[in-house]
Amino acid sequence: MDQVADAIMRTSRPGPAVIEIRNGDISVTLPEGHPGYGDERYIERREWIAAAAIYARSGDPAPHVVYSDNDRQVWRLATEELRDLHRRHASALYLESVSALNLPSHRPPQLREVSDAIEKETGFKMIPAAGSVAVRTFYGSLADRNFHAAQYIRHVSRPEFSPEPDMIHEVIGHGPHLVNERWAHLYQLAGDAVRRLRRPEAVELVSRIFWFSIECGLVAEGGEPKAWGASLMSSTKELTHFQSADIRPLDLADMAKQGYNSHARQPVLFMANSHAHLEDFLGEFFTTIDDDSPYAV
Repeated sequence: MDQVADAIMRTSRPGPAVIEIRNGDISVTLPEGHPGYGDERYIERREWIAAAAIYARSGDPAPHVVYSDNDRQVWRLATEELRDLHRRHASALYLESVSALNLPSHRPPQLREVSDAIEKETGFKMIPAAGSVAVRTFYGSLADRNFHAAQYIRHVSRPEFSPEPDMIHEVIGHGPHLVNERWAHLYQLAGDAVRRLRRPEAVELVSRIFWFSIECGLVAEGGEPKAWGASLMSSTKELTHFQSADIRPLDLADMAKQGYNSHARQPVLFMANSHAHLEDFLGEFFTTIDDDSPYAV
């Protein structure tokens, strides 16, 4: 069970849900303050979805999930609001990529159908995850073009927010990245970097740069900031307020020392001059970082 326990912790983006295995049964505990806290039916569904992911056989398609009426309602509300915000605030490359992915708006897609669509374009696969995934497991899988993705959907009481990565974040945020080779290549480079690193501090540096770019990155288009990072693109809260953040140019030293809270609106964001600038910046960082990096402290 050590490998299973490792696979349900992603310390780069820690989720507040606690997943435990007891005599083969899966339990999900949500802390007080979580939108789903005290909702036994929601917790039971999270447990079923977590168990399906944990006990899925390696190499098999993601398990089929029968989504509830609440799940379908949340998906419709979120996609409708996000679609409007994307038109106003998303980068042109993100809009092009989400259009290519062609996600349904009236129902949550099955992870396997999203994965199949992505794999045809870039070879990336979405692998079902019970919850958060350990740093080395998550990034190491990117080197093989595998992306660990949650299948549960945020609670109906907060369709605009999830304190942990959910299906909306994975599919609407990361899906358009993975279906586009320009971005998919950067994901793979991040995975290659973590595979060769030994010091935890160096791995944490990769995670931090990944956060301020692939999760929360901005790019300048037409003289104004446009959003493209996965966490921004899957949050109506972030997309509504990101322009009021302290927006800074890409700078490795600044990004390395900047703290962040993955459960709150981001007060500091970093912007590339263009997508070409972004690719050059991340490409150089991911391919040259080593255990002796001066910023890995």
